Amino acid sequence: MQIEVKYRPAHSLATVQLAPGEGVIAESGAMVGMSPSVQMQTQSGGLMSGLKRMFGGESFFRNTFTAGAEGGEVLLAHALCGDMAVLDMAPGGYFVQSSSFIASTPNVQIETKVGGFRSFFAGEGVFVLQASCQGPGQLLVGAFGGIQELTCDGNMVIDTGHLVAWDTSLTYNVTKSGSGWVASFLSGEGLVCHFSGQGRIWIQTRNPAEYGHSVGKLLPPREG
Repeated sequence: MQIEVKYRPAHSLATVQLAPGEGVIAESGAMVGMSPSVQMQTQSGGLMSGLKRMFGGESFFRNTFTAGAEGGEVLLAHALCGDMAVLDMAPGGYFVQSSSFIASTPNVQIETKVGGFRSFFAGEGVFVLQASCQGPGQLLVGAFGGIQELTCDGNMVIDTGHLVAWDTSLTYNVTKSGSGWVASFLSGEGLVCHFSGQGRIWIQTRNPAEYGHSVGKLLPPREG
């Protein structure tokens, strides 16, 4: 499987080239187009795993696209305007912000993990996703705005609304940005994620919740 991301960074589109019999698993609603020879199968992965994904901010369903004898192509896009990145699976895997997952090779296992009760107040959901893989694999993630890869060598603090993914070698803790809830609210920053250890962090340059709030204030009030 080969993935090429075009039209970066504002309106990214991923072109997935599949060899005969090859497949890709994508989040429901991510498909833009596909070759006629590609077959799509929808599955929830079981009731409990499906419910866990739904509460993690993802769709209840995922789609598997499998190429026919002559191969095929699948076009994928993120729901929000922004960049996408292809991550080669590392031995330890990744944690992924729940709405950033777009697609993966079939051998990548996606599990829902509790991200800490306090992260619920950040608007990012109580869950994050953990992606792991035995052997080579790829993960396609999306962002709102551009994607920036950072290197943590010790400690780093990131606003929770700007997180996309990070190496599982990092430990993290969600806390208030200020000294108290009032100070955090007045600062406009909300909650932040404290990372420690050595590893990579992928962030998005725009915060979807803050963007929605800013645009909402400009809209005319609803009538009756």
